Formats: sequence, C-alpha cells, structure tokens
Amino acid sequence: MRFLAITLIVHAPDPVTGVPKTTTDRFREVLDNAVFAEQLGFDGFGVGERHERPFISSSPPVVLSHVAALTSTIRLFTAVTTLSLLDPVRAYEDYATLDHLSGGRLELIIGKGNGTAQRDLFDVTPDDQWDRNAESYELFRRIWRQDRITASPRFRPALTDAEVWPRPLQRPIRVWHGSATSRESVDLAARHGDPLFSANVTNPIEPYAELIGHYRRRWADYGHDPAAATVGAGTAGYYAARNSQDAVAAYRPVFAGQLAFQKRLGLQPVFTTLEDFVERSSALIGSPQQIVEKVHRYHERFGHSVLHLPADAGGLTDAQHRASLELFQSDIAPVLRREIPDPPWGWGPVPESVA
Repeated sequence: MRFLAITLIVHAPDPVTGVPKTTTDRFREVLDNAVFAEQLGFDGFGVGERHERPFISSSPPVVLSHVAALTSTIRLFTAVTTLSLLDPVRAYEDYATLDHLSGGRLELIIGKGNGTAQRDLFDVTPDDQWDRNAESYELFRRIWRQDRITASPRFRPALTDAEVWPRPLQRPIRVWHGSATSRESVDLAARHGDPLFSANVTNPIEPYAELIGHYRRRWADYGHDPAAATVGAGTAGYYAARNSQDAVAAYRPVFAGQLAFQKRLGLQPVFTTLEDFVERSSALIGSPQQIVEKVHRYHERFGHSVLHLPADAGGLTDAQHRASLELFQSDIAPVLRREIPDPPWGWGPVPESVA
C-alpha cells in the first residue's frame, strides 16, 4: 500500500483556538508539511483545487512547483484538478511545465469539482458540468499524447493542427479520477482504463463501496484486465496515539471545532458525535492496531492500494499532528505496506509504453 498526505488549503481560523493565520503563513505551512511528509517517507503529497471560500487552493500548479523545488523524491498530486472549470489547453501547459520542473513526479487526480460559487465564477452550470469535465479530459489526454492536435470541442475554440508546448516529460502522465457521489466520473475512469480515487470523507462506507463496485464492473465491461483496476481512498480524519483513550481525548476538541465550522457554513453534519464519527466514518482515530484493523476493513470493501491522510493539523497542535504522523510511519505504515498490495504498476514516472 502507498500513502499520500493531502491538503485542500483551507484558510479559516483554527477550529479549536479560533486563531487565524495570514495567507502567507498558511501557504508556508503547506510547504513545511510537504517537506515533512517527504522526510517521513510518504509516497505522495497532494494539493486540492478550489475557487471559493474557505479555500486558497485556486492554483495547485504554482503551489506544487514550489513543493517540487523543496523536495526530491515524493510524488506530487492534484486533489482534484477541476477540469470542468478549466481550459484544457491552458491546464495542459501548466501541468506539462510542472512535470518537467518536478523531474516526472507529477500525477493528476481530476474531477468536476463542486460548489455553487466556483461554478458561478467560471459560468459553469449543473447541467453542463459533467459534459465539460469529460470533454476537457478527452482533449487534455490527446494533447498530452499527440504533438499536433485537431479538434472541435463544444466548450472552447477549435484546434487545427495545433502544437501545445512544452511537450511533457512523462509520456503520458498517470491520471486518477476523483469520485465522491456520481457514476459519471467512475464511468469516465473505467472507459479509459484509469485509476479511481474515492473521496470517502463525508459519508459512511456504503455509497463509496457501491461506486467502487460500479467502477470495477464498468472496467471489465470496457474490456480491461480486472486485475489492473486500481483504487485509492480518502480519510475523513486522522490521529493516532499509543492507546485509543488518549487518541479520542485529543481529537474531541478538534471534532467539536469541525462540527461548529460545518454548521457556520450551513452544512448538515453526517456524524453528530465523535463516537459515531470514529465508528462509522473513514476517520482513523485510535491506537496503531485499531487503525490497521480499520484500514483492513475498508480494504475488504474497496480493494484500494493507495490511502491519503490529512496533511494539515486541522485543529491539532503542530506537536500533536507531527507526532501522530511520525507514529503512522513508524508503527502503522510498515504493517499496511506489508499486508496490502501496492498498485499493479511501479510507483514512479509512467513508462512511455503505458497508454
């Protein structure tokens, strides 16, 4: 199994203390967390893309370029690239450049994104967002693979024998499809033989397991080898301590702060108590042995080979957050690496022979 640390770069007051950070300090924190993740041995670091409050992750290629300059081995992910909102030609230019600057360490997780404010900002409607996402990915995929391209897309100007520079380092790049609730993204991933990344952070396991099952069925329907289907999964929260009582006690004010934050945003919490959150969500809160057992329970339903953890403290103190990540890498990750298989391809730049 492989492990990512991911941030959506939420910019809001600390959910426990109420103390805000400046925008500059929040970006610096993201960079420090990326360097720390590499030092600990995480396999990847991901940056989300959002174009609305309370996020400042509107430009993941810029952030990841800075991370690339500060690191040397960790793979760099987007989580997710909102292709439904972007011109795929411009997105290609940004990410092909980042692919070179990172030495071929880039992988994309794409998706339509969500949120009314960012749809309004880019004049995208609920009726056309899925068509935009699929069209943008089809065009992005072709540009990455072809030196010249002719196309007549619906949502951007036509291209006639067009060259788009720079040509990428990885030929092609690996693209994951982020999925939270819909079958459209799952079907797009299966059709192209691409890996799927389940959000797996808001609800209990059942809807995510159903979508992953649909992905595997459609994967086979499209004629791909069932053994090559690859799934990653998110985590709603993480905190480990040597014993479960200490872990739950430390996380209780964090959960209370997160609950209050959701209510301020007008969201209806799915899990209203910490005990329910620990039991029925994908959150990994407890002793190392409890966390290993829970990941195995999810693996039985998902068959996933990649797992992400929150890169940010999110209400924990910096000392708590870092000690918990250190405990993950010392006591939890080695067991899961040994007991759960890696993805069915090498962890590194995509070979040129891979389509």
